[in-house]
Amino acid sequence: MSSFYEVLTKLRLMTFFRSDGSESPILVETDADGHSDKPRIKYGELVILGYNGYLPQGDRGRRRSKFVLYKRNESNGVKRSNHYIVQSPENTKAILDTQQHSISYTLSRNQAVIVEYKEDAETDMFQVGRSSESPIDFVVMDTLPGDKKDAKVMQSTISRFACRILVERTENPRARIYAAGFDTSRNIFLGEKATKWQDNVEIDGLTTNGVLIMHPNGPFCGGQAQCGVWRECSVGGDIFCLRESRSAQQKGRQAPDETNVLLDGTLIDLCGATLLWRSAEGLQNSPTKKDLEKLVDEINAGRPQCPVGLNTLVIPRKVTLGEHINQPYVYLNCGHVQGNHDWGQDKSTGARRCPMCLEVGPVVTLCMGIEPAFYVDSGPASFAFNPCGHMASEASVKYWANVDIPHGTNGFQAVCPFCATPLLGCPGYLKLIFQDNLD
Repeated sequence: MSSFYEVLTKLRLMTFFRSDGSESPILVETDADGHSDKPRIKYGELVILGYNGYLPQGDRGRRRSKFVLYKRNESNGVKRSNHYIVQSPENTKAILDTQQHSISYTLSRNQAVIVEYKEDAETDMFQVGRSSESPIDFVVMDTLPGDKKDAKVMQSTISRFACRILVERTENPRARIYAAGFDTSRNIFLGEKATKWQDNVEIDGLTTNGVLIMHPNGPFCGGQAQCGVWRECSVGGDIFCLRESRSAQQKGRQAPDETNVLLDGTLIDLCGATLLWRSAEGLQNSPTKKDLEKLVDEINAGRPQCPVGLNTLVIPRKVTLGEHINQPYVYLNCGHVQGNHDWGQDKSTGARRCPMCLEVGPVVTLCMGIEPAFYVDSGPASFAFNPCGHMASEASVKYWANVDIPHGTNGFQAVCPFCATPLLGCPGYLKLIFQDNLD
């Protein structure tokens, strides 16, 4: 007869693998008593660009703005074993066996190459995609720019099983990314129209909208990193130059000297959402949320004043839904920070004349970027993105202003990492000028 704790553990496992996307085995791993005996080893974090620390509806289960990858209690990685040609892949044993991981490359109506995968005790596998089915560890939806409280996506361009990441279960783990993820039957299907090729006996391919990656040039932390070059990752993990357009049939030229190993600061674009990979080691050199709150406290300690209302401005330490009476605003053409007033306002255009320098331009609410993963250093929050008004350190703002994020089928644009709003003008940011420390 099963003990109470055995029954409780089974109930937990059933909850973890619910298919509604609300729970994940990555987020909770405990023993039969509900306790964790040992500290969990953290591999790193996947952070979605466009969210300032949380989803508009709140982080919940496998749907959240940030996904933490921990070493699993038991490995679930797989590695390539053997492959063969079949005439009718839908009746192949590897496809029908729900315990066998396999990839089917359809060459024609009557021919396909099946690549079988076997268990790999040396790696942990994590899968990312739009599907809420249990094989997906991290459910990612399309990211819309700006305020997302009432935003709705009519048709997603993110694959249901977009990509998989395999992390070595070693003391110095390396994470590798591969296009496409295994479905509920542990299969990946590349249809007849999918881009695929054979080199000697090896076969590989690309997904419809592709999985793009960009490694930073230089260490992400420290303020010296530069924007890298966008590449495409194949199902087998090789790296290629971009196709002419996102879903073009012809693959790009292979980049044999480049790798699918994720570096601290590598960007992953899934055609609808862009993720930032932060390694556990890199995060140790980054500011924490408490550090960012201290930066806000330091600004507020200077008691910045509004030159018109003469009231003290207060920058919120946390993201709030409503605006408080002392909410600061910034003039985007000059950088002067003031309160909410009607002086110099042109009601027909919405532009305002700054009372400090008489520059005419738009005004926007000033708010703190509180997602630590987007910071490249721990400098003071003295700059803001244009036009959204998210504050961050000078090095962080300048780094992101020079990063072109994929947009549409073949376009790129620099965006604010905290809200995904496309940046305006050149350079796309401004230095903040406070009237503070007046005592």
